[in-house]
Amino acid sequence: MEFSMTTETKIIHLRNELSKHNTLYYLKAEPEISDFEFDKLLEELDKLEKEHPEFHDPNSPTQRVGGGITKNFETVTHRSAMLSLSNSYNDEEIEEFILRVNKTLEEPAEFVCELKYDGAAINIQYVNGEFHQAVTRGDGTKGDDISANVRTIKTIPLKLKGNYPKDFDIRGEIFMILDGFKKLNEERVDLGFEPFANPRNSAAGTLKMQDSTIVSKRPLDSFLYYVIGRGQESKTHFDSILNAASWGFKTPAPSLNYIKKVNSIDEIRAFINYWDKRRNDLPFEIDGIVIKVNSFKQQEILGYTAKSPRWAIAYKFKAEQVSTILEYVTYQVGRTGAITPVANLKAVSLAGTTVKRASLHNQDQIDKLDLHIGDTVYVEKGGEIIPKIVGVDISQRNTSLYKVNFIENCPDCNTPLERKKGEAQHFCPNFIGCASQVKGRIEHYISRKAMNIDGIGSETIDVFVDKGLIRNYADLYTLTENKIIDLERFKEKSAQNIITGLEESKKVEFNKVLFALGIRFVGATVAKKLAKHYKSIDVLINASKEELIEVDEIGERIAESVISFFENQDNIELINRLKSSGIQFEQQEVAGSTERLKDIRFVVSGVFKEFSRDDLKALIELNGGKNVSSVSSKTNFIVAGDGMGPSKKEKAEKLGVKIITEKEFKSLINLT
Repeated sequence: MEFSMTTETKIIHLRNELSKHNTLYYLKAEPEISDFEFDKLLEELDKLEKEHPEFHDPNSPTQRVGGGITKNFETVTHRSAMLSLSNSYNDEEIEEFILRVNKTLEEPAEFVCELKYDGAAINIQYVNGEFHQAVTRGDGTKGDDISANVRTIKTIPLKLKGNYPKDFDIRGEIFMILDGFKKLNEERVDLGFEPFANPRNSAAGTLKMQDSTIVSKRPLDSFLYYVIGRGQESKTHFDSILNAASWGFKTPAPSLNYIKKVNSIDEIRAFINYWDKRRNDLPFEIDGIVIKVNSFKQQEILGYTAKSPRWAIAYKFKAEQVSTILEYVTYQVGRTGAITPVANLKAVSLAGTTVKRASLHNQDQIDKLDLHIGDTVYVEKGGEIIPKIVGVDISQRNTSLYKVNFIENCPDCNTPLERKKGEAQHFCPNFIGCASQVKGRIEHYISRKAMNIDGIGSETIDVFVDKGLIRNYADLYTLTENKIIDLERFKEKSAQNIITGLEESKKVEFNKVLFALGIRFVGATVAKKLAKHYKSIDVLINASKEELIEVDEIGERIAESVISFFENQDNIELINRLKSSGIQFEQQEVAGSTERLKDIRFVVSGVFKEFSRDDLKALIELNGGKNVSSVSSKTNFIVAGDGMGPSKKEKAEKLGVKIITEKEFKSLINLT
């Protein structure tokens, strides 16, 4: 009993320490310890929590890394309607708003100006100082419960400090940091996917992802800027923001001029003009300014329309747009063979940067714009990192200009392009002979998240391929120091580093090897799930489409891509050569694993007292069982907790699938 209390005290201490350092790092930018020291504390806490599930806390700092899978987001009714703001686009409309407000009120209103963040609106409920539930705006009346994903965002506190209300909601915006968005898009292009259009859509899409582990790795941030108090003492909006900051929230900072009290149209206009000129200096996107009546009492008097509050209005900035000349169109070939058209423009200044290129995405986009070489085109950022062409000035078009026709052959290998039904992009089918694809796949293979081979970069790969030393990633293991030194600009030390890096890659675990193979739609997370489920490449190669779909998080598109990859004999030959080189193609056994549940299929559904769903799934896999996401005739058990979905229960009863409790599951694995 004494040991248990000591352990609980240690866990509580670690949670408090990590929460403190998280606040210092993400909210105050005043870190007291290194990232390494933070990670060590987090590892210690994670280990203790796994060893002692009786002390599980959904708001522990370890929950920041995600891990839960949400197939369907529960619809939740907002306790207070989440209305949209009326928009204005000029000074006159702001003046009319102020006149309407003051005409209704007995005393002139004080206003608050703040930034209008370009992201996804969120409502978060806190109960007894702890994160309880996060819900999207939805239709304003009901939204989706995305709590598991929001918990992973470092600037969202899981536990509060100070004198906070017992039960309240706070609203704000979740958005993507621009530098992080840029890196995310670079990674997508490297993987052969189209880049995301803009940070706003990327943030909204990320928040609705089913795997919170992926969400935790995305560059999401937040500002919480409206407290719906239940018993709070603040009389004004501005004071409530200051209070929320003292409770641990990341709120708009008066010191940075993100929020300001004003009393006249001139002060409002000055705030708008200030940020219209400086918005490109911010590390996140804003698309305007919000003006609110400061007094809560006056807000109540003014009330609401059916769609928006009468006490607030948004001033929208004009999208930044310039005109320039479309000089020519080039085409890029990704490692999967995807062809991306790129508009090459006469250099022009836009949003503080010089723009020379803009993505055209695909043929449909070119046809929609009816582009001609030499056209005067309108280029816009409007929230996007990658500029886009939004229109053409037809009045400037010369009759001698010729229409942009999408290429029919690969710009690299001249192979006729293909466009599959239902897909927007064209592809080069010359998987083996197209140099751009070959180089792209090898670059992916050696990348940090895959085989992490030191000493080799894209320029090195270009030389190796162009000189005929390698034609695929299996050829890397035929390289010798002498072969490399014989090439111009390579010295003995760099050759040794490359060979050492290749030798080290033979220790890389199976899931990373699987990701490195470059199977379309198989990212790092999917590769990890497939490796855990199938244990070896040989078992995976022989899996049917139906079997693949039963794996947690594997959909039809991924399954078809995996089947297609392994049906190609050239790919099988590459895998066999990698095997001969000593690459790991089997999942290593985890300490403590058993075969008690070998080949038994489980569905985990509901909320549990002793374990989280992730803990149960981990125990199933540790004991040789298989996690599946949906109930079928092949399912052996459903481990059911509180709130199990009625459709799952009905289907299980219909198919005769046994439903067991948490306690019965523990008996299955001899866990008492």
